[in-house]
Amino acid sequence: MREETARRVYEAAREIDYHAAGLIRQRIERDLRPIRFGFLLLKEEQAFYRAFAVQLTRAVEETPGIRGIVHIEFVRSQTPSDFVKALETLATRADVIGMASLDHHLVTRVVESLKASGKAVFSLLSDFAQGVRDTYVGVNNMKAGRTAAWLISRTAPQVGKVAVFVGSHRWHGHELRETGFRSYFREYAPQFHVLDTLVNLDTKEVTHEATVTLLERHPDLAGFYVAGGGFEGAIAALRELDLARPPSVVVNELVPETVDALREHLIVGVIATPLERLCRALVDLMVKTLQAGPLETSGQLFLPFTLHVPESV
Repeated sequence: MREETARRVYEAAREIDYHAAGLIRQRIERDLRPIRFGFLLLKEEQAFYRAFAVQLTRAVEETPGIRGIVHIEFVRSQTPSDFVKALETLATRADVIGMASLDHHLVTRVVESLKASGKAVFSLLSDFAQGVRDTYVGVNNMKAGRTAAWLISRTAPQVGKVAVFVGSHRWHGHELRETGFRSYFREYAPQFHVLDTLVNLDTKEVTHEATVTLLERHPDLAGFYVAGGGFEGAIAALRELDLARPPSVVVNELVPETVDALREHLIVGVIATPLERLCRALVDLMVKTLQAGPLETSGQLFLPFTLHVPESV
């Protein structure tokens, strides 16, 4: 049977949940050279990264014409040395790598070494090692920041101060979101005053404390944007304070916590990464890179994010 026909048989068997679909897949793939896909993500306890891991695995499994083996590792800290250690370990188990990482010269050095050995590294969600890594795959973070500012400027309970949280200044994506946020207010809503940027280390504990302090110091706070992780802390603070005129708050990623916050009208918007589409595009790029070799000039693949508001969930 031709490979194309066999693949169609397998797809039909999988769709009807045929009990031997797995055996059909094994028969199709037994003569294919295995490809080891390595993925390095952040905190496993966060719903977003657990969903990311599921979609990456599914994208590899459903890519035709390959026999993929998936290795997924998680980094819990924001220490550059921890990213370096995890990347070096993963590189021994993978033919090609996609990772979410902060931007640091130690990380860049390892990516350079891997590139010299013929092993491509893709940056996910937040860019790093520009000019060295193969392709950035994620949303346009500058546009995400401007979108958050646009939404806050139109839903704020009053004109006043606005703020932005970033996980760290080492996250290139957070820096771009902050830049977009500030540039929008500077260009289109100068009546609002943007406060100094707050660093929350992507943790809910720091974000909770900082949110409470922010609202105590600035009663005229009109809104704020959590450009990275830790939004759970901001949501918890808003729920506890139960303000008569709460600020307009925008966060990232549609997960159970943010869906609940939208329904309770604690936040006005969620900017979400299209994980399924991102993972499929990433795996396709990885396969093409293995077949044709790394790009001479690193590129960017921007995927459109989605905006969710209380009435859309």
